Amino acid sequence: MTPDLTFFHISDLHFGREDRGALQWVRDAIALEKPDAVLITGDLTMRARTSEFDAACAWISDLGVPVTVEVGNHDLPYFNLWERFTDPYRRYHAIERLIERELGFPGFAVVPLRTTTRAQWRWPWVDGWVREPALAQTLAAIDALPAETRVLVTAHHPLPERSPEGKHLTIGGTRAMAELARRGVAAVLTGHVHDPFDLVQETAQGHLRMIGAGTLSTRLRSTPPSYNRIELAGSDVRVAVRNREHLATPQVQVGEVPSGPLPGETAAIA
Repeated sequence: MTPDLTFFHISDLHFGREDRGALQWVRDAIALEKPDAVLITGDLTMRARTSEFDAACAWISDLGVPVTVEVGNHDLPYFNLWERFTDPYRRYHAIERLIERELGFPGFAVVPLRTTTRAQWRWPWVDGWVREPALAQTLAAIDALPAETRVLVTAHHPLPERSPEGKHLTIGGTRAMAELARRGVAAVLTGHVHDPFDLVQETAQGHLRMIGAGTLSTRLRSTPPSYNRIELAGSDVRVAVRNREHLATPQVQVGEVPSGPLPGETAAIA
């Protein structure tokens, strides 16, 4: 079946630790295939330095197709706590119009969900938190769409509240997943863990599909640099993981959501 829409889902570029070969590989594919949109699910930078944002924004601005960008935990000011709390998105100025941008297509929409926060009650401030105002904004955007509109939600952090090992992950994720499932969301697209996955999470309101993209940086976990090509055909959402080792999709998708981007890694305000 010919797809109605094609998206490239990329994540965790980590300029400052970027893989330049992987970035050029993706740019060439975008130029050749002209997807309907590129969905970037956060962590544009490594340490939110101005030079890293400048490089990331220049790369994104030159893609030549519609783009929406989520904020990742690495994209909040790392060294400047004053800026982190008072003006955390200032360094995004070159692509401000793309941040948490809702995209609309005939019969389909991409709706953002913010999972990053300036601070949390737990340490380190790496994992996700779906705060009530952020969830309310996303649900209101979904509820305002015409009936029968298919929806993809983009976020940085995977939504489960605990990893398979029991580690705390995204605060508020259980409620968020249930509300999204209740609204029949086609899938939630995320990054953060540097490995691709395609899982179904059972919630109190039904099942919810969760699709994760890998990384385009040198900060690899279990799989090579990769991105997802997502095809929408009627009610079907088809995912193919493209990776630089040219492995088949099942070989690079992990079977469960990992607990973090690197095994055993700890970070300060990362």
